[in-house]
Amino acid sequence: MKKGNFLEYLQNNIVLFDGAMGTMIYKRGVYVNRCFDELNLSNPKLVQEVHSEYLRAGAVVLETNTFGANRFKLLSHGFLEDLDAINFQGACIAREVAGEYAWVAGSIGPLGIRLEPWGPTSYQEARDAFREQAQALLKGGVDLFIIETIPDLTEMEQAIKAVKELCALPIVAQMTIGEDGDSPYGSSPQKIARSLSDWGADVVGLNCSVGPQIMLEALEKMVKVTDKPLSVQPNAGLPRSVEGRNIYLASPEYMAEYARRFIQAGAKVIGGCCGTTPKYIKAMHSAVQSLIPHKRKIEIKIPAAEDLTCHTKPLKDRSRFAAKLAAGEFVTSVELVPPRGSDTQKALEVAAILKAAGVDAINLPEGPRALSRMGAPYLAKIIADKVGIEPVVHYTCRDRNLLGIISDMLGINAIGLHNLLLITGDPPKMGNLPDATAVFDVDSIGLVNVVHSLNCGVDLGGNPIGGATEYVIGVGVNPGAVDPDYELKRFRWKVEAGAEYAITQPVFDVQLLLDFLQRIEDIRIPIIAGIWPLVSLRNAEFMNNEVPGAHVPDEIMDRMRKARSKQEALETGLEIARESIRQIHAHVEGVQVSMPFGKVEYPLEVLKVLKEL
Repeated sequence: MKKGNFLEYLQNNIVLFDGAMGTMIYKRGVYVNRCFDELNLSNPKLVQEVHSEYLRAGAVVLETNTFGANRFKLLSHGFLEDLDAINFQGACIAREVAGEYAWVAGSIGPLGIRLEPWGPTSYQEARDAFREQAQALLKGGVDLFIIETIPDLTEMEQAIKAVKELCALPIVAQMTIGEDGDSPYGSSPQKIARSLSDWGADVVGLNCSVGPQIMLEALEKMVKVTDKPLSVQPNAGLPRSVEGRNIYLASPEYMAEYARRFIQAGAKVIGGCCGTTPKYIKAMHSAVQSLIPHKRKIEIKIPAAEDLTCHTKPLKDRSRFAAKLAAGEFVTSVELVPPRGSDTQKALEVAAILKAAGVDAINLPEGPRALSRMGAPYLAKIIADKVGIEPVVHYTCRDRNLLGIISDMLGINAIGLHNLLLITGDPPKMGNLPDATAVFDVDSIGLVNVVHSLNCGVDLGGNPIGGATEYVIGVGVNPGAVDPDYELKRFRWKVEAGAEYAITQPVFDVQLLLDFLQRIEDIRIPIIAGIWPLVSLRNAEFMNNEVPGAHVPDEIMDRMRKARSKQEALETGLEIARESIRQIHAHVEGVQVSMPFGKVEYPLEVLKVLKEL
């Protein structure tokens, strides 16, 4: 076959892509910790041999060996400076093998990082990364692009836009799905098909992660909601770990049988992903030849557009704490660190004292400084039931994966706890269990987005959960951050993701806070200022040097040094805290006062200043 226009050929034919590049490279003895993409430069002959085997097996599209050749993944291997060369050479190698008898598809895989609002990478940064890779592939002479194994629709959108900004070459866009048939972020096959079609992909489909049976079921759902050509490139079944290696057990014959089923279900592009080799592609080629190519004649019934409007419960109706924020009243909270053990008696006594003093809420941190303590939600429930004061529950993305986060959020809402402070969490290395593993499936921005989605009554994929949660979404912010522009950018993302109030790191330099408040006027949400009563010079030194995000100005350090006794140092620290509240009272919506060494009298002494105001 001599190739012509790819999309014209696709109208009346089934197109067979090649199989796994990584599987073949690994079979040739290259360890998995190597950068396979860099082999385009250091061992081009090996890459050429793999392409040649797939061409002989019957593939009419060869994918470049550039799946992970983006700036983020190459940086981790130390090859960032070679990005252009790796992609350009990858296209040239495939181009030489394909000749005039196969098309070359520039392979673009996921960036390997999380995009806003799930992570710190902005849409523009992601699009720039995709664009620079696509530009190098374009220079190398690719005929089309295949954007594959993308887990997140947001990331796929940026990749498609990046390619379209460069050229008009065809785009095959393939998401990855799990055993439940949905993407890792919960998007259904129907939503995937509609979204990829709307964004202008020429072929829409699925690849990787699962075997042919699950992909067939997903394909049958996709074919009903798009008239774009569909592609399917499954793994050779689900992998099984044998002596530490992932072994794919589906045979070439099994894959060939499913190739027929894919075509009969409406697929126009088929191929193989992890675990597939030229033997699999040869068997699938025979299956393609055994079927008479035909155009699909199906009735496309596009479901009614999904209602994407978020209808959350009014803020004032979610909790007493939220009602005061909504009304513009000044709120007070005191931070109470959960116990190291399971005895809650002292915490209950402190909570009762704070309630009697008129404090609005108790703030319960989750593993502060990465020390193992009772979980904040559990103590919060006990305090709410036995004392009656409202808790603000800290929740970190350090300790749980996405499944755990969603499970927790549904459960915490069900037991009647609604005030949240969503934070990243201190790194385990600084705590008492330094070998513990931090999870960080999402960062604090992503965590806000997760909870906001649940408040809208849907999960991450936009699927209804049968009733919205009622959380009051709080976030942390550090006005004295080393990089204030970056802190401002992240705060903006948190607000855009759904944050409804923020609590600052301890404020010692009032001017820093006031300057920060000016910079966030256009995205202003209620700000609760963190107040830490210093009790000694040693305490001030500790805050300045060992507490992440805290900074004690020289002026205050000098005042603490001048104290001639422990009592004078304590009185000086309490007065500094009261001075801070006096200066910021008119500019913030509340204060959160910490409780150094568990002494409840310290925050109560500080809060007495509010009677003056």
